[in-house]
Amino acid sequence: MNKLYLVSQSINNGYDTYDSMVVAAESEQDARLIHPSDFVTHHNDGKWKGTYYDCGGDDWVEFSCIDKLTVQYLGETEHGRGVVCSSFNAG
Repeated sequence: MNKLYLVSQSINNGYDTYDSMVVAAESEQDARLIHPSDFVTHHNDGKWKGTYYDCGGDDWVEFSCIDKLTVQYLGETEHGRGVVCSSFNAG
């Protein structure tokens, strides 16, 4: 069984950025390792990576800043690991 976390950031607040997401994860640290975009599937060498993605933190936070994310425990869930919902500020 996974836990639900609200993960939010106030580092990157421009247009076309995510400000928060609810995730299902094993732990608070695991929640920090999840990116809100469906296009980002993992991290490697200190960068977010994915299908069309090899970037810094243009729409979220740089991978090196995940320790600055605010993570709040919400409860337990049977949802598989990953993003449940996210908040995106389109510009």
